[in-house]
Amino acid sequence: MNARYSGAFAAVLAAVLFGATTPFAKALLGALSPFMVAGLFYLGSGGGLAIAMFVRRLRRKPNAHDHDHHPMPVTELPWLIGAIVAGGIAGPSLLMFGLSVTPAATASLLLNLEGVFTALIAWFVFRENVDARVFIGMLAIVAGGALLSWQPGGSGAGAGASLVALACLCWAVDNNLTRKVSNNDAVFIACVKGLTAGIVNTGIALLSGAHMPGVGLIAASMVAGWAGYGVSLVLFVVALRHLGTARTGAYFSVAPLCGVAISFALWPERPPLSFWIAAALMALGVWLHLRERHVHEHTHEALDHNHRHRHDEHHQHPHDFDWDGAEPHAHPHSHTPITHTHAHFPDIHHRHPH
Repeated sequence: MNARYSGAFAAVLAAVLFGATTPFAKALLGALSPFMVAGLFYLGSGGGLAIAMFVRRLRRKPNAHDHDHHPMPVTELPWLIGAIVAGGIAGPSLLMFGLSVTPAATASLLLNLEGVFTALIAWFVFRENVDARVFIGMLAIVAGGALLSWQPGGSGAGAGASLVALACLCWAVDNNLTRKVSNNDAVFIACVKGLTAGIVNTGIALLSGAHMPGVGLIAASMVAGWAGYGVSLVLFVVALRHLGTARTGAYFSVAPLCGVAISFALWPERPPLSFWIAAALMALGVWLHLRERHVHEHTHEALDHNHRHRHDEHHQHPHDFDWDGAEPHAHPHSHTPITHTHAHFPDIHHRHPH
């Protein structure tokens, strides 16, 4: 599987796992406060991934050359801290408050806005390239979100939709900041974000007068958080390496489809016509994103970095250690300047100006 398809698969699987947690969070809000739900989800995420890292360390082969065991450079820590604050603390809290006054299916479809906000920040702040097809797709998703948010006569729906939209904006900032550190161990990044966000949100809940729920509810919440927030984020970081921020956000926009299906199963209701029109617009936008193809002559400047790779046209280098021929593998390596033409995305090797 090439980098484009492996990245797309990782992003879509991340979306499915994340989208499935939205209806579950809606169900928990009847018994728990928004901050407690967010806190338990993230504690499950960070705790589960910490166990995975411990098991991985125990199974690590001696003298293994693996980037997953190299520490993150100190210069990249501010990006990670910013991502934690925006996506791990502000985003989940806003989403939980929004879910408390918004139908689960509506909130699930509004989560498509995360991909739009992610793309806008990537294009205008971090200068990722954009073509007409991707831009039109973004407009379709925006139109669907706007139609979905406009519910005349709905009790609290407008305010709830605004909170969900703000949560999407926070996650968009998180996505773009995480891209800056996506070359590092994805499990480590997701673990740190989960534990930090879990401790902060749970602490806020307890200070606000909330009480810890029963063991069964805690366990269920943490398992859901491990899958929907932890494993999902690991896959999302992997996708960022291969696709860049805007395109990963576009693939991730399929998350609401899973959330909608589960919402209708848990809370049967007849959706209004505007719901289906909005869903069609968002589906069109996602389809246009998936159909995008970017090809032009480009130059790779000299680059030294460390990540998992295969010896393709971008990785032709010697090894200063005994290599058993296994691929993919990881170690510090250098790229020499090269100019060529092929279809590509703004991954860790294609962050060039246009």
